[in-house]
Amino acid sequence: MDALVVCPECGHEWVPQAAEAERDGERVVRDAVGNVLVDGDSVTVVKALKVKGSASGIKAGTKVRGIRLIEPVDGHDIDCKVDGFGALRLKSSLVKKV
Repeated sequence: MDALVVCPECGHEWVPQAAEAERDGERVVRDAVGNVLVDGDSVTVVKALKVKGSASGIKAGTKVRGIRLIEPVDGHDIDCKVDGFGALRLKSSLVKKV
């Protein structure tokens, strides 16, 4: 299947280049469903999030454009700007690549 490798027994899918990068010691950041994220990607928030200092939070389905990957700080490894909230740090486990 295109760039994916699929196990015929269990149906697990993976990208061979991503597996090689992980073995070479490069840090690979994955979203909530396992897609590899890179700088500049657009993502969608998959879970409603509370934001300190804000009456309302970020709703599930909010699209975030132009993310930057950073070294993890308290588990937050994405630096981005969200419309209506400004600059935030998000966890990669709470977003899905668009």
